[in-house]
Amino acid sequence: MSTSLFHQIVFGPIHSRRLGISLGVNLLPLDGKICTFDCIYCECGYNAQRKGTGRFPERETVRAALEERLMQMRSEGVEPDVITFAGNGEPTLHPQFEAVINDTLCLRDRYFPAAKVSVLSNSTRISQPAVFRALNRVDNNILKLDSAKTETFRLINAPVLSTLTAEEVIDGLKRFGGNLIIQTLFLRGEHLGKRVDNTTPEEIDAWLKAVKAIGPRQVMIYSIDRETPEENLEKLGREELEFIANRLKEMGLKVSISA
Repeated sequence: MSTSLFHQIVFGPIHSRRLGISLGVNLLPLDGKICTFDCIYCECGYNAQRKGTGRFPERETVRAALEERLMQMRSEGVEPDVITFAGNGEPTLHPQFEAVINDTLCLRDRYFPAAKVSVLSNSTRISQPAVFRALNRVDNNILKLDSAKTETFRLINAPVLSTLTAEEVIDGLKRFGGNLIIQTLFLRGEHLGKRVDNTTPEEIDAWLKAVKAIGPRQVMIYSIDRETPEENLEKLGREELEFIANRLKEMGLKVSISA
């Protein structure tokens, strides 16, 4: 296993498979991971393996770091396609998440008004009013749904709240009224002696039904690209992802593939 953490508040820009030239923002501690999921494919590793001693960066610290980097990029003539909140866990856990988003939108408008602001979230905090408001304001509200079946959802994503069901997540996603992008990672393999596979016909049918009910403006599908904490996982080829994508297109949905 070879996984990594982000040791800066603002990192990049990097080339994202899904978003283009992306300037990353990490709202989590710089020396450890904090997440409401413990996904078997997380590039940051398992939660227990990545415990840190740091604190969430203060709102003003985030603002200052982001503005400094944006000023530097403007002076260098480098324009980001997107400012992306990701990092060492779940970004919406930051206690001042809504305020940080407000600051970021203002800075974006000042320095690179054509750039999009994106948040990669695992969908577990969308019941919080401040998080819901903030996610509705960003350009790309990208929310995870790896399975519509609770048993598979718990096996792949391992929610810290062990009683959380896929149905609860789906109901929360419906509240956005289509103002969201669904992101799903497809994989198969073994974990804890159990077969894990969200690509079976039953899984795909249930997932498609959920996506249709949610009605997102776009769906992003992809497979493993980096080292994972669970070693017994298989990356899907582009042909399999295209098969799933075509079923989404038949439903009239916009879809992008990263393979």
